[in-house]
Amino acid sequence: MSGHSKWATTKHKKAANDAKRGKEFAKLIKNIEVAARTGGGDPAANPTLDDMIKKAKKASVPNDNIERARKRGSGEEAGGADWTTIMYEGYGPNGVAVLIECLTDNRNRAASEVRTRMTKNGGNMADSGAVSYLFSRKGVATITADGVTEDDILMAVLEAEIDVEEVATIPAGFEVVSAPSDQRAVAQALEAAGIAVEDSDTDFRASVEVPLGAPEARRIFKLIDALEESDDVQNVYTNMDLSDEVLKELEND
Repeated sequence: MSGHSKWATTKHKKAANDAKRGKEFAKLIKNIEVAARTGGGDPAANPTLDDMIKKAKKASVPNDNIERARKRGSGEEAGGADWTTIMYEGYGPNGVAVLIECLTDNRNRAASEVRTRMTKNGGNMADSGAVSYLFSRKGVATITADGVTEDDILMAVLEAEIDVEEVATIPAGFEVVSAPSDQRAVAQALEAAGIAVEDSDTDFRASVEVPLGAPEARRIFKLIDALEESDDVQNVYTNMDLSDEVLKELEND
């Protein structure tokens, strides 16, 4: 559950919080700008840009904002920032490994904000490589159950001749874990088989996880929330492991 347990427990809270919704919009728009700058402004010829635009539309980002970000990234319109991806590493409460992915136009500001938020919330920064060796990037497709079975999913990817690493049951349905290079192909194969994909993205998964009870998990979530309040922070990954019982208790908070 590492990586996705947070979303399972706090998605409804995020949806109700306008400030967090605005920050989520800003992160999605940055992703569009970066994708357009990297691979060109035509979504038909740039699969990453196409994915980012679909994700933004699904989150109800206004079309005007999406189009302006695409144009800024491709150079059709002035004002694009020089975004740089930086990974910071550290430890949260209870020795939980934390990987912090930033997309920033100011390295010094990002480093300062991450360090301050870690320190104030029971975390410690670590040297590069100290925890990143625990994590591997994966492609992850999330599917809402809605009558879909694990066999349906396996059949869809097998017919498309795609090797997936795992089809796991999660509270909302299923997630299909693959090599990051197969992420888009997995989503396309599922949709071609009539299976609706709720989300498709790359993620970091840990090889060694730390099981936590509800009190300890709340401390980690507090740290993650503080980090995600920074405009420079795009994603936070941990190696915490939450049981179904702990997830249920957190849902009632």
